[in-house]
Amino acid sequence: MNQRISEKLAVLADAAKYDVSCASSGSYRKNTKDGLGNSQGMGICHTYTQDGRCVSLLKILLTNYCFFDCAYCVSRRSNDVKRAAFTVQEVVDLTINFYKRNYIEGLFLSSGIFKNADYTMERLVRIAKKLRTEHKFNGYIHLKAIPGASDELIHEAGLYADRLSVNLEIPSEKGLKKVAPEKDYPSAYRPMNFLAESITGYREEKKTLRSTPTFAPGGQSTQLVVGATPEKDYHILHLANSLYQQQQLRRVYYSGYVPISNDQRLPVLHSPPLIRENRLYQADWLLRSYGFNVNELVDTKYPDLDQEVDPKLGYALRNPDQFPVDVNTAPYELILRIPGIGVKSAQKIVQARRFGKLRSAHLQKIGIVWKRARYFLTAADPDFRWLGFHPEHLRERILSEQTRPKFSPQLNLFS
Repeated sequence: MNQRISEKLAVLADAAKYDVSCASSGSYRKNTKDGLGNSQGMGICHTYTQDGRCVSLLKILLTNYCFFDCAYCVSRRSNDVKRAAFTVQEVVDLTINFYKRNYIEGLFLSSGIFKNADYTMERLVRIAKKLRTEHKFNGYIHLKAIPGASDELIHEAGLYADRLSVNLEIPSEKGLKKVAPEKDYPSAYRPMNFLAESITGYREEKKTLRSTPTFAPGGQSTQLVVGATPEKDYHILHLANSLYQQQQLRRVYYSGYVPISNDQRLPVLHSPPLIRENRLYQADWLLRSYGFNVNELVDTKYPDLDQEVDPKLGYALRNPDQFPVDVNTAPYELILRIPGIGVKSAQKIVQARRFGKLRSAHLQKIGIVWKRARYFLTAADPDFRWLGFHPEHLRERILSEQTRPKFSPQLNLFS
Protein backbone atom coordinates (compact mmCIF):
# COMPACT_ATOMS: atom_id res chain seq x y z
CA MET A 1 0.00 0.00 0.00
CA ASN A 2 1.52 3.34 -1.01
CA GLN A 3 1.85 6.21 1.46
CA ARG A 4 -0.91 8.33 -0.10
CA ILE A 5 -3.50 5.55 0.24
CA SER A 6 -2.25 4.77 3.74
CA GLU A 7 -2.76 8.39 4.81
CA LYS A 8 -6.27 8.45 3.36
CA LEU A 9 -7.10 5.20 5.12
CA ALA A 10 -5.94 6.58 8.47
CA VAL A 11 -8.15 9.68 8.10
CA LEU A 12 -11.28 8.01 6.70
CA ALA A 13 -11.22 4.93 8.94
CA ASP A 14 -10.94 7.18 12.01
CA ALA A 15 -13.83 9.37 10.82
CA ALA A 16 -16.01 6.28 10.27
CA LYS A 17 -15.80 5.16 13.91
CA TYR A 18 -18.64 7.51 14.89
CA ASP A 19 -21.10 5.49 12.81
CA VAL A 20 -22.06 2.44 14.89
CA SER A 21 -24.69 0.91 12.61
CA CYS A 22 -22.44 -1.74 11.13
CA ALA A 23 -23.59 -5.17 12.33
CA SER A 24 -24.01 -7.68 9.51
CA SER A 25 -26.87 -9.77 10.88
CA GLY A 26 -29.51 -10.93 8.46
CA SER A 27 -27.42 -11.53 5.33
CA TYR A 28 -26.83 -15.05 3.99
CA ARG A 29 -25.09 -14.38 0.68
CA LYS A 30 -23.17 -17.52 -0.37
CA ASN A 31 -20.03 -17.73 -2.45
CA THR A 32 -19.91 -19.22 -5.95
CA LYS A 33 -17.26 -21.36 -7.62
CA ASP A 34 -15.68 -18.47 -9.47
CA GLY A 35 -16.49 -15.84 -6.84
CA LEU A 36 -14.58 -14.17 -4.07
CA GLY A 37 -15.61 -13.84 -0.41
CA ASN A 38 -18.44 -15.19 1.65
CA SER A 39 -20.60 -13.32 4.16
CA GLN A 40 -21.17 -16.56 6.11
CA GLY A 41 -17.56 -17.29 7.02
CA MET A 42 -15.52 -16.67 10.15
CA GLY A 43 -12.69 -14.19 10.32
CA ILE A 44 -11.06 -11.43 12.29
CA CYS A 45 -13.89 -10.21 14.47
CA HIS A 46 -15.07 -6.63 14.33
CA THR A 47 -18.79 -7.22 14.61
CA TYR A 48 -21.23 -10.00 15.51
CA THR A 49 -24.10 -11.29 13.45
CA GLN A 50 -27.49 -12.12 14.94
CA ASP A 51 -26.57 -15.79 15.27
CA GLY A 52 -23.28 -15.04 17.05
CA ARG A 53 -20.83 -15.33 14.16
CA CYS A 54 -17.87 -12.96 13.98
CA VAL A 55 -17.52 -10.89 10.81
CA SER A 56 -14.70 -8.47 10.11
CA LEU A 57 -15.52 -5.36 8.15
CA LEU A 58 -13.45 -2.70 6.43
CA LYS A 59 -15.23 0.32 7.89
CA ILE A 60 -14.41 3.58 6.11
CA LEU A 61 -15.86 6.76 4.68
CA LEU A 62 -15.64 7.42 0.96
CA THR A 63 -14.82 10.99 2.00
CA ASN A 64 -15.02 13.21 5.06
CA TYR A 65 -15.69 16.30 2.96
CA CYS A 66 -19.26 17.39 3.69
CA PHE A 67 -21.30 20.46 2.79
CA PHE A 68 -23.48 20.04 5.90
CA ASP A 69 -22.49 21.77 9.14
CA CYS A 70 -24.05 19.49 11.79
CA ALA A 71 -22.84 20.59 15.23
CA TYR A 72 -22.45 17.01 16.55
CA CYS A 73 -20.45 15.66 13.58
CA VAL A 74 -16.66 15.55 13.38
CA SER A 75 -16.83 15.86 9.57
CA ARG A 76 -18.97 19.01 9.62
CA ARG A 77 -18.11 21.74 7.13
CA SER A 78 -16.76 24.21 9.70
CA ASN A 79 -14.56 21.73 11.59
CA ASP A 80 -10.83 22.17 11.09
CA VAL A 81 -9.82 18.56 10.41
CA LYS A 82 -7.67 16.89 7.81
CA ARG A 83 -9.77 16.04 4.76
CA ALA A 84 -9.42 13.11 2.38
CA ALA A 85 -11.37 11.25 -0.27
CA PHE A 86 -11.00 7.88 -1.95
CA THR A 87 -11.66 7.26 -5.61
CA VAL A 88 -14.08 4.49 -6.53
CA GLN A 89 -11.26 2.24 -7.67
CA GLU A 90 -9.22 2.83 -4.51
CA VAL A 91 -12.06 1.54 -2.29
CA VAL A 92 -12.53 -1.48 -4.56
CA ASP A 93 -8.81 -2.28 -4.50
CA LEU A 94 -8.58 -1.85 -0.72
CA THR A 95 -11.52 -4.17 -0.15
CA ILE A 96 -10.18 -6.91 -2.41
CA ASN A 97 -6.60 -6.65 -1.11
CA PHE A 98 -7.71 -6.67 2.54
CA TYR A 99 -9.95 -9.65 1.88
CA LYS A 100 -7.18 -11.63 0.19
CA ARG A 101 -4.97 -11.02 3.23
CA ASN A 102 -7.75 -12.37 5.45
CA TYR A 103 -8.08 -9.03 7.25
CA ILE A 104 -11.76 -8.56 6.41
CA GLU A 105 -14.84 -10.37 5.18
CA GLY A 106 -16.94 -7.39 4.24
CA LEU A 107 -17.22 -3.66 3.65
CA PHE A 108 -19.04 -0.97 5.61
CA LEU A 109 -19.02 2.17 3.47
CA SER A 110 -20.42 5.53 4.50
CA SER A 111 -19.57 9.03 3.33
CA GLY A 112 -19.79 12.72 3.88
CA ILE A 113 -21.98 14.43 1.30
CA PHE A 114 -20.05 16.41 -1.28
CA LYS A 115 -21.55 18.31 -4.24
CA ASN A 116 -25.00 16.74 -3.75
CA ALA A 117 -26.74 13.59 -2.56
CA ASP A 118 -26.96 11.93 -6.00
CA TYR A 119 -23.29 12.59 -6.77
CA THR A 120 -22.25 10.90 -3.51
CA MET A 121 -24.75 8.03 -3.76
CA GLU A 122 -23.75 7.27 -7.34
CA ARG A 123 -20.16 6.67 -6.24
CA LEU A 124 -21.19 4.41 -3.38
CA VAL A 125 -23.29 2.35 -5.80
CA ARG A 126 -20.45 2.13 -8.34
CA ILE A 127 -18.15 0.68 -5.67
CA ALA A 128 -20.64 -2.03 -4.71
CA LYS A 129 -21.41 -2.78 -8.36
CA LYS A 130 -17.72 -3.14 -9.26
CA LEU A 131 -17.14 -5.49 -6.34
CA ARG A 132 -20.12 -7.69 -7.23
CA THR A 133 -19.88 -7.75 -11.03
CA GLU A 134 -16.20 -7.29 -11.89
CA HIS A 135 -14.60 -9.06 -8.91
CA LYS A 136 -17.54 -11.37 -8.09
CA PHE A 137 -17.17 -10.43 -4.43
CA ASN A 138 -19.79 -12.25 -2.34
CA GLY A 139 -18.80 -10.88 1.04
CA TYR A 140 -20.99 -8.60 3.11
CA ILE A 141 -21.51 -5.03 1.86
CA HIS A 142 -23.23 -2.34 3.91
CA LEU A 143 -23.86 0.99 2.18
CA LYS A 144 -25.14 4.27 3.54
CA ALA A 145 -28.29 5.40 1.73
CA ILE A 146 -27.90 9.16 1.34
CA PRO A 147 -31.05 11.17 2.18
CA GLY A 148 -32.06 13.19 -0.86
CA ALA A 149 -30.68 10.70 -3.39
CA SER A 150 -32.96 9.57 -6.20
CA ASP A 151 -35.11 6.46 -5.90
CA GLU A 152 -33.28 4.96 -8.89
CA LEU A 153 -29.92 5.12 -7.10
CA ILE A 154 -31.36 3.81 -3.83
CA HIS A 155 -32.93 0.93 -5.75
CA GLU A 156 -29.66 0.10 -7.51
CA ALA A 157 -27.84 0.17 -4.17
CA GLY A 158 -30.29 -2.42 -2.82
CA LEU A 159 -29.44 -4.78 -5.68
CA TYR A 160 -25.74 -4.87 -4.75
CA ALA A 161 -25.64 -4.20 -0.99
CA ASP A 162 -26.62 -6.61 1.78
CA ARG A 163 -27.82 -3.84 4.04
CA LEU A 164 -28.57 -0.14 3.65
CA SER A 165 -28.83 2.42 6.42
CA VAL A 166 -30.40 5.86 6.53
CA ASN A 167 -29.31 7.63 9.70
CA LEU A 168 -31.86 9.87 11.41
CA GLU A 169 -29.05 10.86 13.85
CA ILE A 170 -31.11 13.07 16.19
CA PRO A 171 -34.20 11.48 17.83
CA SER A 172 -36.59 14.36 17.07
CA GLU A 173 -37.02 16.79 14.22
CA LYS A 174 -37.00 19.70 16.68
CA GLY A 175 -33.64 18.56 18.03
CA LEU A 176 -32.33 17.98 14.51
CA LYS A 177 -33.26 21.52 13.46
CA LYS A 178 -31.40 22.86 16.48
CA VAL A 179 -28.05 21.16 15.81
CA ALA A 180 -28.34 20.51 12.06
CA PRO A 181 -30.69 23.15 10.58
CA GLU A 182 -29.86 22.13 7.00
CA LYS A 183 -31.38 18.66 7.52
CA ASP A 184 -34.98 17.53 7.97
CA TYR A 185 -36.88 14.33 8.78
CA PRO A 186 -38.84 14.03 5.50
CA SER A 187 -35.57 13.72 3.55
CA ALA A 188 -34.53 10.78 5.73
CA TYR A 189 -37.93 9.07 5.85
CA ARG A 190 -38.33 9.16 2.06
CA PRO A 191 -35.57 6.60 1.31
CA MET A 192 -36.57 4.58 4.40
CA ASN A 193 -40.11 4.20 3.12
CA PHE A 194 -38.91 3.45 -0.40
CA LEU A 195 -36.60 0.71 0.90
CA ALA A 196 -39.32 -0.79 3.11
CA GLU A 197 -41.70 -1.06 0.14
CA SER A 198 -38.98 -2.42 -2.17
CA ILE A 199 -37.76 -5.05 0.32
CA THR A 200 -41.33 -6.26 0.87
CA GLY A 201 -42.05 -6.26 -2.86
CA TYR A 202 -38.97 -8.30 -3.75
CA ARG A 203 -39.63 -10.73 -0.91
CA GLU A 204 -43.21 -11.36 -2.09
CA GLU A 205 -42.13 -11.69 -5.71
CA LYS A 206 -39.48 -14.23 -4.69
CA LYS A 207 -42.22 -16.54 -3.42
CA THR A 208 -43.66 -16.96 -6.91
CA LEU A 209 -40.65 -16.25 -9.14
CA ARG A 210 -37.40 -17.89 -8.03
CA SER A 211 -35.33 -15.85 -10.50
CA THR A 212 -36.18 -12.63 -8.66
CA PRO A 213 -32.90 -10.89 -7.73
CA THR A 214 -31.88 -10.46 -4.12
CA PHE A 215 -32.65 -7.00 -2.76
CA ALA A 216 -31.01 -5.79 0.48
CA PRO A 217 -31.29 -9.21 2.21
CA GLY A 218 -29.98 -7.71 5.47
CA GLY A 219 -32.72 -5.07 5.47
CA GLN A 220 -32.13 -1.52 6.59
CA SER A 221 -30.96 0.15 9.80
CA THR A 222 -30.50 3.60 11.29
CA GLN A 223 -28.50 5.36 14.00
CA LEU A 224 -29.69 7.68 16.75
CA VAL A 225 -27.23 9.93 18.58
CA VAL A 226 -28.02 9.92 22.30
CA GLY A 227 -27.24 12.88 24.54
CA ALA A 228 -26.58 15.62 21.97
CA THR A 229 -30.16 16.91 22.37
CA PRO A 230 -32.53 16.70 25.37
CA GLU A 231 -34.89 13.91 24.26
CA LYS A 232 -35.87 11.46 26.99
CA ASP A 233 -35.50 7.68 26.65
CA TYR A 234 -39.32 7.53 26.45
CA HIS A 235 -39.25 9.51 23.20
CA ILE A 236 -36.23 7.64 21.79
CA LEU A 237 -37.76 4.18 22.38
CA HIS A 238 -41.14 5.21 20.96
CA LEU A 239 -39.33 6.45 17.84
CA ALA A 240 -37.36 3.21 17.56
CA ASN A 241 -40.51 1.14 18.01
CA SER A 242 -42.30 3.04 15.24
CA LEU A 243 -39.31 2.51 12.92
CA TYR A 244 -39.44 -1.24 13.56
CA GLN A 245 -43.17 -1.42 12.92
CA GLN A 246 -43.73 1.09 10.12
CA GLN A 247 -40.42 1.19 8.23
CA GLN A 248 -39.58 -2.45 9.05
CA LEU A 249 -36.03 -1.63 10.13
CA ARG A 250 -33.84 -4.56 11.05
CA ARG A 251 -31.93 -2.62 13.71
CA VAL A 252 -31.84 0.76 15.39
CA TYR A 253 -28.40 1.63 16.74
CA TYR A 254 -27.77 4.04 19.61
CA SER A 255 -24.59 6.09 19.75
CA GLY A 256 -23.71 8.05 22.88
CA TYR A 257 -22.76 11.58 21.84
CA VAL A 258 -19.00 12.01 21.82
CA PRO A 259 -18.07 15.57 22.89
CA ILE A 260 -16.22 16.88 19.84
CA SER A 261 -17.40 20.48 19.71
CA ASN A 262 -17.68 23.60 21.86
CA ASP A 263 -20.83 24.62 20.01
CA GLN A 264 -23.23 26.28 22.46
CA ARG A 265 -26.14 24.30 21.02
CA LEU A 266 -24.64 21.11 22.44
CA PRO A 267 -24.53 20.00 26.10
CA VAL A 268 -21.30 20.11 28.06
CA LEU A 269 -20.28 16.48 28.60
CA HIS A 270 -16.99 15.17 29.93
CA SER A 271 -17.51 11.73 28.39
CA PRO A 272 -20.08 9.93 26.21
CA PRO A 273 -23.21 8.66 28.04
CA LEU A 274 -22.17 5.01 27.63
CA ILE A 275 -24.32 3.59 30.44
CA ARG A 276 -27.40 5.24 28.97
CA GLU A 277 -26.47 3.91 25.54
CA ASN A 278 -26.19 0.40 26.98
CA ARG A 279 -29.57 0.63 28.73
CA LEU A 280 -31.20 1.70 25.45
CA TYR A 281 -29.73 -1.33 23.70
CA GLN A 282 -31.06 -3.57 26.47
CA ALA A 283 -34.52 -1.99 26.25
CA ASP A 284 -34.45 -2.28 22.46
CA TRP A 285 -33.71 -6.00 22.79
CA LEU A 286 -36.69 -6.41 25.15
CA LEU A 287 -38.94 -4.74 22.57
CA ARG A 288 -37.75 -6.94 19.71
CA SER A 289 -37.27 -10.32 21.38
CA TYR A 290 -39.11 -10.41 24.73
CA GLY A 291 -42.58 -9.10 23.94
CA PHE A 292 -42.34 -5.90 25.99
CA ASN A 293 -43.91 -2.65 24.84
CA VAL A 294 -42.36 0.78 25.36
CA ASN A 295 -44.80 1.90 28.05
CA GLU A 296 -43.85 -1.07 30.23
CA LEU A 297 -40.21 0.08 30.26
CA VAL A 298 -40.61 3.87 30.40
CA ASP A 299 -43.59 6.17 30.75
CA THR A 300 -44.39 9.82 31.31
CA LYS A 301 -43.80 9.44 35.06
CA TYR A 302 -40.42 7.70 34.59
CA PRO A 303 -39.30 8.90 31.13
CA ASP A 304 -35.69 7.70 31.45
CA LEU A 305 -34.34 4.19 31.97
CA ASP A 306 -32.77 3.40 35.33
CA GLN A 307 -29.00 3.77 35.09
CA GLU A 308 -28.32 1.36 37.96
CA VAL A 309 -30.33 -1.68 36.90
CA ASP A 310 -31.16 -3.16 33.51
CA PRO A 311 -34.66 -2.46 32.09
CA LYS A 312 -35.96 -5.98 32.68
CA LEU A 313 -35.04 -5.93 36.36
CA GLY A 314 -36.42 -2.39 36.60
CA TYR A 315 -39.75 -3.60 35.21
CA ALA A 316 -39.92 -6.45 37.74
CA LEU A 317 -39.16 -4.14 40.67
CA ARG A 318 -41.84 -1.66 39.55
CA ASN A 319 -44.44 -4.43 39.16
CA PRO A 320 -44.15 -6.66 42.26
CA ASP A 321 -47.78 -7.76 41.83
CA GLN A 322 -46.80 -9.78 38.73
CA PHE A 323 -44.15 -11.82 40.55
CA PRO A 324 -43.15 -14.46 41.50
CA VAL A 325 -43.88 -16.44 38.33
CA ASP A 326 -44.41 -20.20 38.65
CA VAL A 327 -42.09 -21.70 36.03
CA ASN A 328 -44.05 -24.98 36.06
CA THR A 329 -47.38 -23.46 35.01
CA ALA A 330 -46.76 -19.96 33.57
CA PRO A 331 -46.92 -19.41 29.80
CA TYR A 332 -43.68 -18.86 27.87
CA GLU A 333 -44.40 -15.11 27.56
CA LEU A 334 -44.44 -14.64 31.36
CA ILE A 335 -41.33 -16.74 31.91
CA LEU A 336 -39.51 -14.44 29.49
CA ARG A 337 -40.22 -11.54 31.85
CA ILE A 338 -38.35 -13.06 34.77
CA PRO A 339 -35.02 -11.25 35.30
CA GLY A 340 -32.12 -13.61 34.70
CA ILE A 341 -33.95 -15.77 32.16
CA GLY A 342 -33.21 -15.35 28.46
CA VAL A 343 -34.97 -16.58 25.35
CA LYS A 344 -33.08 -19.89 25.11
CA SER A 345 -33.47 -20.60 28.83
CA ALA A 346 -37.20 -19.88 28.68
CA GLN A 347 -37.56 -22.29 25.74
CA LYS A 348 -35.66 -24.98 27.64
CA ILE A 349 -37.89 -24.50 30.69
CA VAL A 350 -41.07 -24.95 28.64
CA GLN A 351 -39.66 -28.07 27.01
CA ALA A 352 -38.25 -29.60 30.21
CA ARG A 353 -41.36 -29.17 32.37
CA ARG A 354 -43.28 -31.56 30.11
CA PHE A 355 -41.31 -34.40 31.69
CA GLY A 356 -41.81 -33.42 35.32
CA LYS A 357 -41.92 -30.62 37.82
CA LEU A 358 -38.88 -28.34 37.72
CA ARG A 359 -36.93 -27.58 40.89
CA SER A 360 -34.31 -24.94 41.57
CA ALA A 361 -31.50 -27.40 40.81
CA HIS A 362 -33.01 -28.06 37.37
CA LEU A 363 -33.24 -24.35 36.64
CA GLN A 364 -29.61 -23.80 37.55
CA LYS A 365 -28.57 -26.63 35.23
CA ILE A 366 -30.60 -25.06 32.44
CA GLY A 367 -28.38 -22.01 32.83
CA ILE A 368 -30.53 -19.19 34.16
CA VAL A 369 -28.91 -16.43 36.23
CA TRP A 370 -30.05 -17.94 39.52
CA LYS A 371 -28.75 -15.18 41.79
CA ARG A 372 -31.14 -12.76 40.13
CA ALA A 373 -34.00 -14.96 38.96
CA ARG A 374 -34.56 -16.66 42.36
CA TYR A 375 -36.37 -13.57 43.72
CA PHE A 376 -38.93 -13.54 40.90
CA LEU A 377 -39.93 -17.19 40.42
CA THR A 378 -41.23 -20.25 42.21
CA ALA A 379 -40.41 -23.88 41.38
CA ALA A 380 -41.47 -27.29 42.72
CA ASP A 381 -39.29 -27.07 45.81
CA PRO A 382 -40.53 -24.53 48.37
CA ASP A 383 -38.37 -21.42 48.43
CA PHE A 384 -39.57 -18.40 50.35
CA ARG A 385 -36.47 -16.19 50.19
CA TRP A 386 -38.28 -13.67 48.04
CA LEU A 387 -41.05 -13.15 50.63
CA GLY A 388 -40.90 -10.05 52.78
CA PHE A 389 -38.62 -8.12 50.43
CA HIS A 390 -39.97 -4.71 49.56
CA PRO A 391 -38.96 -3.77 45.98
CA GLU A 392 -36.52 -1.12 47.25
CA HIS A 393 -34.89 -3.56 49.66
CA LEU A 394 -34.75 -6.18 46.93
CA ARG A 395 -33.14 -3.66 44.59
CA GLU A 396 -30.45 -2.86 47.15
CA ARG A 397 -29.84 -6.56 47.75
CA ILE A 398 -29.39 -7.32 44.04
CA LEU A 399 -27.15 -4.30 43.52
CA SER A 400 -24.96 -5.34 46.43
CA GLU A 401 -24.65 -8.84 44.96
CA GLN A 402 -23.60 -7.34 41.63
CA THR A 403 -20.78 -5.36 43.22
CA ARG A 404 -19.65 -8.15 45.55
CA PRO A 405 -16.35 -9.77 44.46
CA LYS A 406 -16.89 -13.10 42.69
CA PHE A 407 -13.83 -14.66 44.31
CA SER A 408 -12.39 -14.34 47.77
CA PRO A 409 -8.83 -13.00 47.83
CA GLN A 410 -6.21 -15.75 48.12
CA LEU A 411 -4.66 -16.03 51.52
CA ASN A 412 -0.90 -15.62 51.87
CA LEU A 413 0.48 -18.80 53.43
CA PHE A 414 3.26 -16.86 55.11
CA SER A 415 1.14 -14.09 56.65
